[in-house]
Amino acid sequence: MTNASRFFTVSTPRAWLAAASVMIGLCSTPALAAWDVNQLMKGLAENKSGRASFVEKKYIALLDKPVESSGELLYTAPDRLEKRTLKPRVESLLIDSGTLTVERGKRKMVLRLQEYPELVAFTESIRGTLAGDIAALRRVYNLDLEGNEERWTLTLRPVETKMLEVVQRIRIGGSRAEVKSIDIEQTDKDRSVMTIEKLAAP
Repeated sequence: MTNASRFFTVSTPRAWLAAASVMIGLCSTPALAAWDVNQLMKGLAENKSGRASFVEKKYIALLDKPVESSGELLYTAPDRLEKRTLKPRVESLLIDSGTLTVERGKRKMVLRLQEYPELVAFTESIRGTLAGDIAALRRVYNLDLEGNEERWTLTLRPVETKMLEVVQRIRIGGSRAEVKSIDIEQTDKDRSVMTIEKLAAP
């Protein structure tokens, strides 16, 4: 196993899946007629930037209590996404122009995504969601939208074998174009739940 593989654990793509899902709802869009998954994606495609606070709870089978973290998420179109964890310890995950930069304390790792084929599905899901690119998403996920524009749940089920080894499904709950909750169920039955609050631009 390479140093990059040891440093870049499977938790990192899970974190980005949550971050990517959160950021799709940071900007409000007008009500859309004949609302469905295509209309939702059309609205998301209009989002050019966003900023939100997050609280994430990870439910791990070996622990009695969930592990809680909090911080900020920032997105700038077309492909820059940063997750800044502030508590319980500082950590930064940044995707920008085909690279992933991970900083934990004094440690820093920069990965060229094209050199890690197993990450292609994760990065494409991030890019596709932020861009409202339904064709790209459907190459990676089976999509199922339930509810109505005021209260909806979008379920993403991976179609790629490597992703299925980690993530069973992702449930994104929201209202209109604003995401309220992200529920990621892993194949090993561990689970993470993220709640977000949109913040005004600084």
